[in-house]
Amino acid sequence: MTNPSKDTETNNMTRRNATPLATHVRTAVMDYFEHLSDHENDELYTIVIREVEKPMLEVTLEQAGYNQSKAAKILGISRSTLRKKIAQYRIS
Repeated sequence: MTNPSKDTETNNMTRRNATPLATHVRTAVMDYFEHLSDHENDELYTIVIREVEKPMLEVTLEQAGYNQSKAAKILGISRSTLRKKIAQYRIS
């Protein structure tokens, strides 16, 4: 079951942005495919997560004033999960 207030908040954020995040991701993935050879297209999901997750965490931490509890709430993950990801990506 989804949280209606969270859905509304997400929709409001999308409306405020000139270009939705999905459009940027779609463009980047299409560009990625244009520059691939046939044998290089394995594990796209892993590649995208690795490339997107670290900067997303860094920017969210910056926006939260490096308050991990606040950043975790913004991301919708637990503080312990955030701490694991900070260690995983060696974010200081």
